[in-house]
Amino acid sequence: MDNKFYVTTPIYYPSGRFHIGTAYTTILADSLKRYHILKGEDSYMLTGTDEHGQKIETKALELGKTPKEYVDEMAEIAKKLWEKLDITYDDFIQTTEHRHKKIVQKIFNKFMEQGDIYKGEYEGLYCVPCETYFTETQLINGKCPDCGREVIKMKEEAYFFNMKKYVDNLLKYYEENPDFIKPEYRKNEMINNFIKPGLEDLCVTRTSFDWGIKVEKDPKHVIYVWLDALTNYITALGYMSEDETKFKKYWPADLQIVGKDIARFHLIYWPIFLMALDLPLPKTILVHNWIMMKDGKMSKSKGNVVYPETLIDRYGIDATRYFILREVPVSQDGIFTPEAFIERYNYDLCNDLSNLLNRTISMVNKYFDGKVPNYNGTPNEVDEEFEKYTRNQIELFEEKLKEYEIANSLQAIWNIISRTNKYIDETAPWVLAKEEKQEKLEACMYHLIENLRKIAILINPFMKETSDNILRQIGVQTDELKNWENLKKYSLLKGIKVISQGEPIFMRLKVEEEIEYLKNLIKKQ
Repeated sequence: MDNKFYVTTPIYYPSGRFHIGTAYTTILADSLKRYHILKGEDSYMLTGTDEHGQKIETKALELGKTPKEYVDEMAEIAKKLWEKLDITYDDFIQTTEHRHKKIVQKIFNKFMEQGDIYKGEYEGLYCVPCETYFTETQLINGKCPDCGREVIKMKEEAYFFNMKKYVDNLLKYYEENPDFIKPEYRKNEMINNFIKPGLEDLCVTRTSFDWGIKVEKDPKHVIYVWLDALTNYITALGYMSEDETKFKKYWPADLQIVGKDIARFHLIYWPIFLMALDLPLPKTILVHNWIMMKDGKMSKSKGNVVYPETLIDRYGIDATRYFILREVPVSQDGIFTPEAFIERYNYDLCNDLSNLLNRTISMVNKYFDGKVPNYNGTPNEVDEEFEKYTRNQIELFEEKLKEYEIANSLQAIWNIISRTNKYIDETAPWVLAKEEKQEKLEACMYHLIENLRKIAILINPFMKETSDNILRQIGVQTDELKNWENLKKYSLLKGIKVISQGEPIFMRLKVEEEIEYLKNLIKKQ
């Protein structure tokens, strides 16, 4: 089915409260889903929680709860956060659900029958927090390459997945499918850091803890986190179940979004599992970087964590979503600072966007009693250049979004906003009114409202509340005027009336006061 878009986030490990880094991944997926809906596609988004493993078992015991009680509570906290962030997921999977567990067991059995899984003994360097074994060469300064913590030597009976069997197929797939991994440099990382040195077979069961999905034919073994966790993307769609309707409709995934810390599992192990199941691979796996603080990674021990709820409560959903998406380029780390947040809010949202809306509504009321003049579609020289610039930026927006360069696609929208503000200064409507140049004044007001309509449609996937607010204030109500198909067209607005007095969508913040507030907030978290 060509007219569909299936997007997934990783399933998050519920070992604590989610910060803005986790929110970033989810907002990214949600925004892309909304964009594809706007374009008329059947879009489906999956998120959830990864609920098995030693860490969960230990954490639950510390809190005096059963592991299941603990993960259910954490899943509810996650759902409430996604609701607060206006995330429109279609399914939320918990790996402790029966629908997931029974299929993971079936997949394990299939791999055993095919000879992809064999029993052996594992002795290696193990990182408990990451639940991952590493070879000596993979360590960085003798510590875990993913989290930087100490590793311990462990030895236990285990089942292994024969990764070596599929490695040539994987490299061939990389070569033949340049869009499979984005950004492209991640592919070279996988090849040079993990595949070329010799891809080890993957340990896929454990016996040293109990909290996990049992191997049906050998129940002292629990299925190890990555075979359990990664398969959620297909178990949630009903793969190998009595009803595979959703699976047949949406698989393969069009886009799977992951953070750079779990790139290896998604770019090497996951495609190999799918090859072993004889299933098509996702069209694209997007690996994004992190939101950092000035002093490095966010961590509770450093006291530098930012939680999305606290930003939303003070600054609103859209300002929070906008900052997170705009400030973090997918291919490199972004930095959260109170100064940058307040600057984006005051300049981008208040000065550029909110002021443009207010000025325009005020002028349409002043010169035309709130009625948007009709437009005959034959622009003068200034308007012609203005229309051309706007269309070019819309095309740039689509280009950047197609490559999943979200920060750059937002920049293209703000280019239109800045150019529309400049257009007011160029055309000087107050002079046109004074000199009674009625036709030019009508064209000017029309173009301002028309560009606000375009801006509202473009920001809709990222800032729906603001988008709806702009459309309401400029009097655009029909679906025809809000859809993507009519985005680039002019001369569609007829009989439109703006509200009698503009309502600011963002109010300028007191810079020093708000920076101080955010600094104190980060310290308290």
